[in-house]
Amino acid sequence: MNHGLLYRFLVRWLVCSLGLWIAASLLGGAIDYNSDAKVIIVAGLLLAVVNSIIRPLVVILSLPAILFSLGLFMIIINGFMVFLVGWLYHPLEISNFWWAVLAGMIIGLVNYLVTAILENREK
Repeated sequence: MNHGLLYRFLVRWLVCSLGLWIAASLLGGAIDYNSDAKVIIVAGLLLAVVNSIIRPLVVILSLPAILFSLGLFMIIINGFMVFLVGWLYHPLEISNFWWAVLAGMIIGLVNYLVTAILENREK
């Protein structure tokens, strides 16, 4: 496996875990991980895998909705990915789909900030 790909996946895993932890902290009881760091780490791994494999397929299938909404449908797709991880990994409890959408927005913001910081360091 290429070291660059591995590095990017590990960063994605870290960012997903950090974003989930921040979202759970900000959203109170809407996202529950029983204060267990292992749950956040495993859920972050699952979210990174889901975002790498399933999300591109969903984006392609949803392209008309994305174009019609001028990209806003991506917020729903991100929320669906978070909700899917909560459904697949039961120790991570997400109250409902709309909390998952909000968590997806928070995770996306964390991803944007971390990516911007890492790109500035590389320059």
